[in-house]
This record gives sequence, C-alpha cells and structure tokens, in this order.
Amino acid sequence: MSAIVAIVGRPNVGKSTFFNRLIQRREAIVDAVSGVTRDRHYGKSDWNGKEFSLIDTGGYVLGSEDVFEKEIDTQVELAIEEADAIIFMVDVETGVTGMDEDVSKLLRKVNKPVFLAINKVDNAQRAADAVEFYALGLGEYYTLSSINGSGTGELLDALVEVLPDVEEVVEDLPRFAVVGRPNAGKSSFINALIGEERYIVTDIAGTTRDSIDTRYNRFGFEFNLVDTAGIRRKAKVREDLEFYSVMRSVRAIEHCDVCLLVLDATRGFDGQVSNIFWLAHRNNKGVVILVNKWDLVEDKETNTMKQYTQKIKEAIEPFTDVPIIFISVLTKQRIFKAIETSIQVYENRSKKVVTRKLNDVMLPIIQNNMPPAYKGKYVKIKFCTQLPTPYPQFAFFCNLPQYIRDPYKRFLENKLRDNFDFTGVPVTIFMRKK
Repeated sequence: MSAIVAIVGRPNVGKSTFFNRLIQRREAIVDAVSGVTRDRHYGKSDWNGKEFSLIDTGGYVLGSEDVFEKEIDTQVELAIEEADAIIFMVDVETGVTGMDEDVSKLLRKVNKPVFLAINKVDNAQRAADAVEFYALGLGEYYTLSSINGSGTGELLDALVEVLPDVEEVVEDLPRFAVVGRPNAGKSSFINALIGEERYIVTDIAGTTRDSIDTRYNRFGFEFNLVDTAGIRRKAKVREDLEFYSVMRSVRAIEHCDVCLLVLDATRGFDGQVSNIFWLAHRNNKGVVILVNKWDLVEDKETNTMKQYTQKIKEAIEPFTDVPIIFISVLTKQRIFKAIETSIQVYENRSKKVVTRKLNDVMLPIIQNNMPPAYKGKYVKIKFCTQLPTPYPQFAFFCNLPQYIRDPYKRFLENKLRDNFDFTGVPVTIFMRKK
C-alpha cells in the first residue's frame, strides 16, 4: 500500500512534465498549449524507498474563463478530499495569477501537507523572481524545473517525510475490490453474490457513496468484498464522477489482493477502465476482468465473445495473461465462475515456487534460448530464485545483468507463466550480479 499525492494547479504550469518525470514514463501528453490534459493520469512513484500513488489533475479549458475556473476548483477540491499530500504547482514565468490565488485560498483551509512547487526555475534570475509567491500565503516554497529535473530532489525529500508509513497487511481473508467506472454494475454484482439487496442500485451513476466491506462465506469460499463505486463527498464538493470514482478505486486497490474490474459491455474497454487496470498492475495486484451487461449486447454471433476478448487483450498488452469473463448480473450468468476465477488468481498471487524446481525448469529453457549478445558481450544466467514478497517477484543471477534487455525479460516472464501458472498476476523480474 502507499499514500496518494495529488498535483494541482492551473493548466500549462508543467504538471504533466513533472508527473512524467516522477513515474519515469512519458504517459501524460505535454504541449505548450494550455488544457492538453483532459483525462486524469494515475501512476506509481517512489523516493528514498517510500512508494506513493501520483495523480495528475490537469485543467480542461472549455472556452470561457468562468467554466475554466469552475473546472479548476472542482479538480482541486476533489484532490484535497482524497489525497494525503498535495503539490501545488505554479509558473515563475507568468508569476502569481488570479487563478493561482483562487487555488491557494482552497489549500489554506485544509489540514493536509501542501507543497508549493515553483516550476521553470532554471537560472538565478528566475530563482530571485520566485520570492513573489510568498504572497500566496502558503509559507516556504520549492523551486524546480520539471523539464530537466533540477530541484525535484529537495521537494521529494520533504514530501516523503510527511507521507504516512503504510505497509502491506497480510490478512487471514483475501480482499477482493470490485472496481470500475460508475454505473458498470458493481453494486449489483455484490448484491447478486450475497443474495440480498445490501447496496442501493439505481440507473444514476454515482449512487454508491462509500466503500463498505462485505464478508462472503458460501459454497466453500470465504473472503471480503469491497464495493468501491463511491462518491463519498461533502455537501459543498461538486461531483466529478469519473475523477472521483478512480480516486476511490486508488484507495481500494491499495488495500486489496485481487481487483475485480467490472466494465459495461455496451461501452467497452475505454480509457477510464484502462486507467484502473494499469493502476492495479502497477500496484502488483491480481486482476480479473468482468464484462458485465453481456445480455444487452445485440447481434451476438459465434465469434462475438472471442473478438471482444481480443480487443481487450490488445488494449492491455503486454500483460495479456488476465482472465476475462463475460457476465450478466441481471441474469446471474457466470457470476459464480467470476468468484472461482478470483480465488484462483488470489492463489496464483501468493504462490511460492521451490527454488530447486524453479531452476530445474528455467535453466534448461535459458540454455536453449540464451540472451542475445549486446555490445559484443555474452550474458550467462547461472541461478534463479523467487523473492520472499507477497506477490511474484523473481531474481535471475548472471554475469552481466546490465546487458539484459526488456524483450528477454518478457520472454522469461512468459516461460514462468507457461510452467507455473501466474494467470491474472503481474510478475516482476530482476537481474542481479552473480
């Protein structure tokens, strides 16, 4: 588990560039035109051994200043509600603006750590200009440059100091989080499983207001189910269903063993569902994809299910070893198969492979498929073992670990999956010096 850190501020101050730098991926689109970030981005980062989930809350300009400011207020308020710490980013080039002042007014009212990050400070003159941001009333600030990384270390040092210490708690019972977009049928799925109308279900997206654990003990299975649709909001917070549903899912994913990702068959595997899927993957959680409302799909033919499955696998490459089950909560079609599969994924996630057996299987495969030479160097893998972690991680010991490329790591991962069945579970491979 890890804490949640939200990056807030008006558009075009460099939030997405900073976000990309921290997650070490070019995931958020960056452009000089304001309002490029429309979908919210979610990622994992770590600093000094402490992991945290990162949320890029870019503003979206619809056209008028009034709508613009309304959108910014909504994003900031929602981020404040769920985040453990907030990075408020401003731009030294433009100085203090009216929108910066609006955001700072909101931040001064909250009892959470707020870090004022002044971006685009890449010379001494700009460092001197940063003094004017004391006017925002947020105290000390941190000067940095998102594009070249200068100054980010000081900010992150201070950030991780205030983040709560959280560890992965191994409970007696598995925890299955039912996650997905609003109105995908998550609450109905739990009601169908437990056989009672415990959760309110309507056609209005966002009916579920909070996360509640449900103990399931039937047909030889026992585990905790968590319904995470929720819009748990204060009366003054305006609703942004898409943003809030994912923020609630972040919390649920951090605390679960397996994610049951419910999607609406009539809407498909869209960007928001993809966000939640990759968040579960980066947190090393088991994943089962449940395609709900299959009974509403019209003109089904023999190959419809196969084609739908193929589209989802193309969207989640290269992590395609994930169970995909087509269900209908209304007719209870395959809902118990979904639970059986989730239990199997949970067992796969906690599976331990004996070192001797692992080497007996993998070393002959490696001998027949040696890593390709790199810069004239030949890599020889001598030994492998599974690390003592709550999820599958393997260390391969060799003479030149720095010359092992990602394609060969994926080859090793696929062979592990073929021989030891890690379906539905992310597998991490480390190359170590022998």
